[in-house]
Amino acid sequence: MNFEEIIYEKKNGVARIAINRPEKYNACTPVTLLELNKALTDAWVDSGVGVVVFTGVGEKAFCTGGDQSIRDKGGYAGTIAALPVEVAWQTVSGLIRSIPKPVIARVNGYAIGGGHVFQVVCDLSIAADTAKLGQAGPKVGSFDPGFGTGDLVRCVGLKKAKEIWYMCRLYTAREALDMGLVNAVVAPEELDGEVDKWCQALLEKSPTALKMLKYAFHAETDGVVGITNLGVGGLSLFYDTDESIEGKNAFMEKRKPDFTQYRK
Repeated sequence: MNFEEIIYEKKNGVARIAINRPEKYNACTPVTLLELNKALTDAWVDSGVGVVVFTGVGEKAFCTGGDQSIRDKGGYAGTIAALPVEVAWQTVSGLIRSIPKPVIARVNGYAIGGGHVFQVVCDLSIAADTAKLGQAGPKVGSFDPGFGTGDLVRCVGLKKAKEIWYMCRLYTAREALDMGLVNAVVAPEELDGEVDKWCQALLEKSPTALKMLKYAFHAETDGVVGITNLGVGGLSLFYDTDESIEGKNAFMEKRKPDFTQYRK
């Protein structure tokens, strides 16, 4: 795959996705979001991938949301496939939440606005102690009415989530750790090593258990979508059974299936 605005690499069971716009503090364009969508989808279907690491290139920023320089009345310029940025953003956030593998946010710098939403929806977040996190929507005439609010409430509680959105303050990585926004904080020079440790620990776990746990964590609050994801996760396991294959084979062979041996 060739990408313009992200870097996508796969090695030793880990897929690494990095927004590659450091000159813009890794703010996203429609192209960025389309490429993130493609990379996450590829990581989803690649059975050799067990963990995804999401980050930004450089030392200054993880991601600072949408590129405001291409935003005008009506939204962001350069939409792709008729999807405006605000829709594409939710699509990427949804992929991060539903890909059946753990996604680790490697928070190397500013995680602001939509970038902060990305780190919130990741399964785990490891931050450099120089990172700054927070929302900016009400300052720039924007907001996230979906995952960026709902998941944030579940992380830090309602009162704190309202403070983060209403006040648009920046929080240090240590403050983020204290409120439950991130899982670990290390010195910048230790960030990659710490992320690698967490990746290796996850790769040693049962991938099926991790997948079903991820779906279970969201099933209650995501309504029918959450139940669907949990159910489809179970369906993928059922497809691996002799019982399921008997149904398929009977259909292809134009005969009645024999499920009696599976009623035990």
